[in-house]
This record gives sequence, structure tokens and C-alpha cells, in this order.
Amino acid sequence: MKILAKWLLSAAALLAVAHFYSGVIVTSFVAALIAAFVIGLLNTIVRPIFVILTLPLTVITLGLFLFVINALMFYMASGLLEGFKVKSFTAALIGSLLYSVAGMVIEAALERLFKKNQEL
Repeated sequence: MKILAKWLLSAAALLAVAHFYSGVIVTSFVAALIAAFVIGLLNTIVRPIFVILTLPLTVITLGLFLFVINALMFYMASGLLEGFKVKSFTAALIGSLLYSVAGMVIEAALERLFKKNQEL
């Protein structure tokens, strides 16, 4: 149940990012659902490989290169999908930052919500 709620809220967060930032375009809620799924899939499968391959660069930049990896995942997802577009790499960087902040808020809220439900 938590995964389904996170997926729906992540799609809503992606729509919010597109609404507040003109560099990201999402055509519909269905496109946002698919994009949230693809971004999650890329972050689960591809991102760890990128992190390991770029570990020296990440260490040299004190972890700031992880922002670039997040932007690459965001940009890669937009390249794979029709209803989700990112105008440039800079737009992907800003969009991924906004989406990550929204994701942290969603995760914290869901953690508290499901923790309360377990106590009942």
C-alpha cells in the first residue's frame, strides 16, 4: 500500500514540478505516473552503477557530483518517454532537485502516516 501511495504522490510531485518550473513539461497525470515509475526504475537499476563508476569524481567533488547523476536519471527518463520532456540538462538539474525535495517530503509524510497506522 505504501508503494502505491508513494507512486501516486511522486506523480503528483512531478506535475507540481512541471507547473512551477517551465523547464519540465508533463502532458497529463498518466504521463506523470509513467514518468515517476521510469524515474524510480532508473534510480533503482542505473543510478547505483553510475555512482560506483563515478565514485572518484564524487569523492573529489565532496558528493556534489551526485546532483549531476540525479539530473542524468531525470534527463534519461525524459528521453525515453513521450509525455514527459525536459528542455535541457540545466533544466534536468533544477527539475531533479525540485523533484528530490518533493520526494523527501513525501517519504517523511508516508513514514509518519504508516508508522501511526502500525501503532493502532
